[in-house]
Amino acid sequence: MAVPGKVPAGFSYPKARRDETVIDEYHGTKIADPYVWVEDPDSEETKAFVEEQNAITMPYLADCEIRENFKTRLTKMWDYPKYGCPFKRGSKYFYFHNSGLQNQSVMYVQDSVDGEAEVFLDPNKLSEDGTIALVGRSFSEDGQLFAYSLSHKGSDWVTIKFMKVDGKVQLPDSLENAKFTSMAWTHDNKGLFYNKYPSSSKADGTVTELNLNQKLYYHVLGTSQSEDVLCCEFPEHPKWSVGAEVSDCGRYVILTPHEGCAPMNRLFYCDLEKQKDGITGKLPYVKVVDNFDAEYEYITNEGTLFTFKTNLKAPRYKLINIDFSKPEMEHWSTLVEEDEQDVLEWASCVKQNLLVLCYLHDVKSVLYLHNLSGERLMSFPLDIGSIVGYSGRKRDSEIFYQLTSFLTPGVIHHCDLTEDNIQPKVFREIKVSGFDASSYQTVQVFYPSKDGTKIPMFIVHKKDIVLDGSHPLFLYGYGGFNISITPAFSVSRIVFMQHLGGIIAVPNLRGGGEYGETWHQAGCFGNKQNVFDDFQHAAIYLAQQKYTSADKITICGGSNGGLLVGACINQRPELFGCAVSQVPVMDMLKFHKFTIGHAWTTDYGSPDKKEDFEWLIKYSPLHNIKIPDNGAQYPALLLLTADHDDRVVPLHSLKYIAELHHRIGGYEKQTNPLLIRVDTKAGHGFGKPTAKIVSLISLLGFPTSFRALEFTLFESQYSGF
Repeated sequence: MAVPGKVPAGFSYPKARRDETVIDEYHGTKIADPYVWVEDPDSEETKAFVEEQNAITMPYLADCEIRENFKTRLTKMWDYPKYGCPFKRGSKYFYFHNSGLQNQSVMYVQDSVDGEAEVFLDPNKLSEDGTIALVGRSFSEDGQLFAYSLSHKGSDWVTIKFMKVDGKVQLPDSLENAKFTSMAWTHDNKGLFYNKYPSSSKADGTVTELNLNQKLYYHVLGTSQSEDVLCCEFPEHPKWSVGAEVSDCGRYVILTPHEGCAPMNRLFYCDLEKQKDGITGKLPYVKVVDNFDAEYEYITNEGTLFTFKTNLKAPRYKLINIDFSKPEMEHWSTLVEEDEQDVLEWASCVKQNLLVLCYLHDVKSVLYLHNLSGERLMSFPLDIGSIVGYSGRKRDSEIFYQLTSFLTPGVIHHCDLTEDNIQPKVFREIKVSGFDASSYQTVQVFYPSKDGTKIPMFIVHKKDIVLDGSHPLFLYGYGGFNISITPAFSVSRIVFMQHLGGIIAVPNLRGGGEYGETWHQAGCFGNKQNVFDDFQHAAIYLAQQKYTSADKITICGGSNGGLLVGACINQRPELFGCAVSQVPVMDMLKFHKFTIGHAWTTDYGSPDKKEDFEWLIKYSPLHNIKIPDNGAQYPALLLLTADHDDRVVPLHSLKYIAELHHRIGGYEKQTNPLLIRVDTKAGHGFGKPTAKIVSLISLLGFPTSFRALEFTLFESQYSGF
C-alpha cells in the first residue's frame, strides 16, 4: 500500500525524449518546444509515451483501500431515475429519461402530457459500450420529421441522421463531416440547413488539424449529401462560423456569422419567399449588422418586426426590436431595458404574444413573464437554484421548466398559460434514495480578491459543522468565455460530503458571465491574471475562515478550468494539497494552431501579436513550471485527458506532464505524485457514458480524506469552450 498522498519508494516517472533543437521565436523571444513530437497523436513514440504514463498512474490510483466501498456507495446512489424537461413538437410530447445506470439517456414520446410513454430513440442500442451519444436534435415545424446528430467516442465531429416521427421510421439520409452545426428545418419539410467543414482525412476525434472554412449547406431530404446546396461561405474569413435559424413564421432564415467564442456576431437574413425556385444556391442575404460589436440572438418576429436579445451598449443584455423593412440602426427600439443588476440569460416567445425571460441574480435564476410590448406580467415562484431546462415555443400555450441546485436533483414545473390565474404546478420531482437534503446547507459568501473585488462563492456542507480547519474541501473553478457556473446537483459531491466529511466550494470567478459582459472582460486578455487571483484568494479565504486548511484543499477544473488549475499550481502551489486538471489548455503559445483553438483568441488573445504574447507567456502553464519557493512542493496532481478530445487536444496535457517530470520529478522535496491518465474512446466530456463516469470516479477514491477526489465535472452541466 502506497503511503497516502506520497510517492512510494522506488517510484520513478517515465523519461520523455527532449528535442533541444526545436526553438520557436516569438517577437524576438526564443522559446524551446522540446516535446513537439507529441503533437502527432498517431506516432509510435506518442503512443508509447501515453502507455508508459498510464502504466504508472493506473496501479497508483487502484492502490486504495476505500475504493471498492466508494464505488459501491457511488453506484448505489447514482442509480436513481433522471428526467429531462418535457417538450412538445407537433401534437406529441417528448422527454429524456435515464432509469439510473444506463450509459445514455433514452428519448421517450407520448401523445399527451399524462399519456403512456414509449421509447422514441435509444442511443444505448447504437453501441455496446455506450460511446455513441445523441448530442443534437431538431424537429420540423409540424413535428413530423426528426433530425439528430450522433457523436462517436466523445468527438466533436457528428453524423446527422433522420427519422419520420410517426412509426419511428429511420430514413436513409446521413450527413457526415458536421461539427458545431446548426440543424434548422425549412417549414415546407423539404430539408434543413446544417454546417460542415471541408472533408477531413480522419474526422474521428483524433486529428489535430485546424478547423477552418465552415460552410452552411441545405440538405434536401431523400437526396445524397453530395447533392447538398452550398448556401453560405466566407472564404476570405476562414475562421468564421455561421449559425442558421429559420424564423417562427418560416419565411426568413437568420444568419449569424461569428469569429471565435466572444459574445458577438454579425446579423444577416434571407427572405425565403423570394426564392421562387427554392433553395438552389448561395443565399442572397441582407446585411443588418456587418460588424462584431455586439451579440444578436433571435427571439421571435411578427412579420418584419424582429426581436433580438443583445448586449449592444448593455453588458447585462436587453431585448430590442428591429424592423427588417427599415433595418437601419436609427429605427431600432428597445423592448425590455437592461436590468440594473441582473443578467438576462435567455428569452423565449410562447402563446403567440408572451415572452418568458430568465435572469441571473447573484448567480441564481429568476423567471418572469412579459407580453410582446415588453411589460412584465408576473414572476414565477422559484427556489434558489438554476433553471437547467425549459420548453415552450410561440405556437405552444404551455411551458415546462426545470430547476436544480446543489442539494436538489431536479424539480420540473408545468404551466398552462391559457388559465386566467396562471399557476405553475410541480410536474415531476426527482428523488435520490438515501439522500436527505435537510441535513445539508448552501451558503453564498462574497470574498475579496487580490485587488479587492468581491467574488461570489457558494459553499455547501453538512449542517452544524465545526469550523476548525479539519475538513477536506473540493474547490471547483472555471472563469472564462462568458460561461456562468450556476448551482448544479452532483451525486459524487453528495458522497464526498456524506461519507468523507467534505465541503464543496464554487467561486464565480471573473471571466465568466455571472454579471454580464463587464465581468467577462475583467477576466479576458491582459486581465486573465484576475481569474487566477480570484481562485487563489478563494482558497485563502476558506482557510482563513477555518472551513479547511491548505493541505486539505483539492482544486479542480476542466478545459479553460484546467488552464486555471495549471496556472494556479505554478503560481501558488502552497495553497493546495491536491489538484485535478481535466482536458486542460496548457500551451498558451500554440493553442490556436489545433482544431478549434483559433476561436479562443477572443478570450486569450493571440501569441502571434506581440502585446498578447507578453501576457500569455507570463501565465502559460507549460512555460512557467519551476521549483517552488520557500521549500514548498507542487500539490498532488492528476491530469485527465482523452484520446478523442478534438477540442482541447491531448498534446496540451502530454507536454505539460513531460515538462513537469523533467523539472520537478527529481526535486527532493517533491513527495506528492504528479500523474496523468489518458482515457480511451472518450472526448472533451460531453456524452460520456455512465459506466465510464462511475468507473473513473470510483478509481479515484484515494486513501485519505483530502485525496478522496470526486470529479463532479462529469455530471455537472458545464460547457468547455
